Amino acid sequence: MKKRNSSLSTLGMLITLGIVYGDIGTSPLYVMNSIINSAGTMADAKPEYIIGSVSLIFWTLMLITTIKYVLIAMKADNNKEGGIFALYALVRSKGKWLIIPALIGGSALLADGTLTPAVTVTSAIEGIKGQKFGNFVFSNSQATVLIIVTTILLTIFIIQKFGTDRIGRSFGPIMLIWFSFIGIAGLLNLTNDLSVLKALSPIYAIKVLFSPVNKAGIFILGSVFLATTGAEALYADMGQVGKHNIYATWPFVYLMLMLNYFGQAAWVISNYQNNHYNQINGINPFYQMLPEEFKIFAIVIATMAAIIASQALITGSFTLVQEAIGLKILPRLKVKFPGQVQSQLYIGTVNWILCAITVSIVWGFGSSDHMEAAYGLAITLTMLMTTILLNQFLIMKNHHILANIFLVAFFALESLFLLSSLIKFVHGGYVTVIITLAILTIMIIWFYGNKRRDAYMAESENVSLLDFIPQLEKLSTDEGIPTYATNLVYMLKMGPDYSIKRSIIYSILDQDPKRAKVYWFITVNQTNAPYECYYSVDMMHTRNVVNVTLNLGFKKSQHVNIYIREIINSLLDQNIIDDQTPTYSMVPKRRVGSFKFVIQNQQFQDLGAQEYMRGWDRFLIGGRLLLQNITIPPTLWYGLEFSDVVEEKVPLFLGSHYDQYLTEKKVSNSVKPSKTSNRN
Repeated sequence: MKKRNSSLSTLGMLITLGIVYGDIGTSPLYVMNSIINSAGTMADAKPEYIIGSVSLIFWTLMLITTIKYVLIAMKADNNKEGGIFALYALVRSKGKWLIIPALIGGSALLADGTLTPAVTVTSAIEGIKGQKFGNFVFSNSQATVLIIVTTILLTIFIIQKFGTDRIGRSFGPIMLIWFSFIGIAGLLNLTNDLSVLKALSPIYAIKVLFSPVNKAGIFILGSVFLATTGAEALYADMGQVGKHNIYATWPFVYLMLMLNYFGQAAWVISNYQNNHYNQINGINPFYQMLPEEFKIFAIVIATMAAIIASQALITGSFTLVQEAIGLKILPRLKVKFPGQVQSQLYIGTVNWILCAITVSIVWGFGSSDHMEAAYGLAITLTMLMTTILLNQFLIMKNHHILANIFLVAFFALESLFLLSSLIKFVHGGYVTVIITLAILTIMIIWFYGNKRRDAYMAESENVSLLDFIPQLEKLSTDEGIPTYATNLVYMLKMGPDYSIKRSIIYSILDQDPKRAKVYWFITVNQTNAPYECYYSVDMMHTRNVVNVTLNLGFKKSQHVNIYIREIINSLLDQNIIDDQTPTYSMVPKRRVGSFKFVIQNQQFQDLGAQEYMRGWDRFLIGGRLLLQNITIPPTLWYGLEFSDVVEEKVPLFLGSHYDQYLTEKKVSNSVKPSKTSNRN
């Protein structure tokens, strides 16, 4: 499976336009609309207010998107991959506490992303209300708009499982047309009032925050922030297109965006005293500033851009979840690769959860105005967490002074945006906060549940494999016991000094001894490099007990059966293990014998140990096991659905503390036991 070409080229730049900028590129559809709503009505959108607002947009995009993400964050690539989890994997050696900002940021990013398809598609389709198509005038009914939006969104989610590689090839040209269109449209309106260019000065941005014409005060930043919500996605998509293609295309995108914002500002200043617009609710300057003959084209191209933005968000969510799974932050979920590109994947569970939430948001909020009121709150948390991780990256690179300046400046700026966005909580922001907390809870239970389970098991439930090698070698050659499998494979986590779970040795030796020609103990580790794939073999001074460590990048497929066959063939070539050529086979010159994989499903059974566990540990470990049981089973996760797999239920012994509920009481010599007494 191939990766996208991420080298700097004209084609690479075109692909970048289609993949990276969907979210931030469709912000002109709703940002200025939100700013006017913050003012009250069109009549309240006075020139001082509008120029100050556009100045805030310009400098927000300059500081957060350009300086923080394009110039600084993209230096923090993890083997050319970006995003908050890739960044965490890069800096986690700096301290265990860094998992906290990674968990908060990742959950907030996933939660806030549920609003992106809803807001962008609804904003685009709302422009169709009242439009004339020849002799036909489209309805002004919002219900009709919601039905169309729902149909589009359902279509987007349905096609995910088939792969979107072919469709994706057209995204670049469409987004090139989109950015060119919004830039030209903005420029034509800008020429009517060049006074808005004063917004390039940061003085107007600062003045409007304290101006009496700004009724929202500092809370206007909640609307302004919508202009830069796609910056985190820009960093996350770096691995798909390459940082140099982003460096080359961002100036063009930034210019087109600002031309459109300036054009909308010029139109508002020219029409804020127009009585016609004062009587209309929900005015969207993006559509209103266009000549009538261009509005149909604008609606069509805006809808296509919104679909592309939604598509980018959905696939970005898949990638984010897969990275979290690889880092053991989220439970295992089935990952499919429907296309021919390695970065294109599909996670059905995530797809349909996103679909359900997004469609519910569309109908729950009812209009883009109401959605905008809730949009952007959670993403400010993600940006704050990314700032903390980037600070650690700069320290790791020995840029200590720059790291401190960066942390103080951007943490203060983004905290201000977070504070201004808090007003959105009561207007619908609570929806994304609830989703964030739900995702965060799952992440905490899975991550820390694994940690606490491993800690308890390391204390009392592990044994050394070395102590049992003589028995395994003897069992392998014992002709009196029927052969269980040529290759018996156990998936486990090999600890220091060859420590493994006691239940594995018990499974081989005590439950009807399992005789095999070769015993395989496979440990799969996730590495920091996204697509890394290598292994090591330890024969433990034998020819039939093999300790294999598979090191797979956090974006790499987990199909263990494929890797094991390659390893066996390599060992046979080197005469490290004995020949396995089966007596009968339909495959000519087959050298590898039969396989049997044993998967152990752990369950709580040691009630005594649970009573002595701390309540928090019991909650984490119990929750972790519950998630394990309701998500993808290990058989599917390791790609063994068509292999010979035996699943064994084993008790999860935690700790060795037991109350002595049963004690022996000595019988008095004067009392003789009855002949019918039960004896144990």
